[in-house]
Amino acid sequence: MRILVIEDEKKVARLIEQGLTEKKYDVVVAPDGEKGIELALNESFDLIITDIMMPKKSGIEVIKAVRDAKRTVPILCLTAKTEVGSKVEGLDTGADDYLTKPFLFEELLARVRSLLRRSDIEKKTQLISHDLVLDTVKHTARRKKIGSNEEQHIPLTVKEYELLEYLMRNKGDILSRAIITEHVWGYSFEMGSNVIDVYIKRLREKIDTGREEKDRLIISERGTGYGVKA
Repeated sequence: MRILVIEDEKKVARLIEQGLTEKKYDVVVAPDGEKGIELALNESFDLIITDIMMPKKSGIEVIKAVRDAKRTVPILCLTAKTEVGSKVEGLDTGADDYLTKPFLFEELLARVRSLLRRSDIEKKTQLISHDLVLDTVKHTARRKKIGSNEEQHIPLTVKEYELLEYLMRNKGDILSRAIITEHVWGYSFEMGSNVIDVYIKRLREKIDTGREEKDRLIISERGTGYGVKA
């Protein structure tokens, strides 16, 4: 996921960039609204985080420019406690959410995850990896039978589905146990826990059993984590 951070306070920008980068997001920083608009309109981003009070162009002008260009990228605006009017104006202009300074990074991260998840769901109703198809509306999975073009339904429990959906939304990437646990189970990973390994084993049995190695879709990297082939 690629995130544009538009923030003129160097310390704040650096903290946001460092924190998001550690969470495996690709972060680009703009030091003012003018540069932010240039980047937002000429490059592709999954999320924009913009301060409101900035030199050259304000965050409100950034939001307006993005929306006038018919860009639907989610926007999170950062405001000071006293900028009540700016919050309302930002939302009215087209921002999707706002966060008041000072804030805890954990809260920023939660807002980022929520906006990206909402945007991703709106964009994709089917996730596909080779002949495996996941329907994110009906919460069903199907794959071609071995040696046949006929598709078969793959029965999944709620957690099996949530795990497979998360892996397929990040197909091609090896995701650590900590990241998977946080996103699928919603709590911190505990060393020694084998819950993820158990669920991965179940998915492999349902999706890859009987297939040649080249056709197996659940992948792993020893000591790192798991993923789904791109």
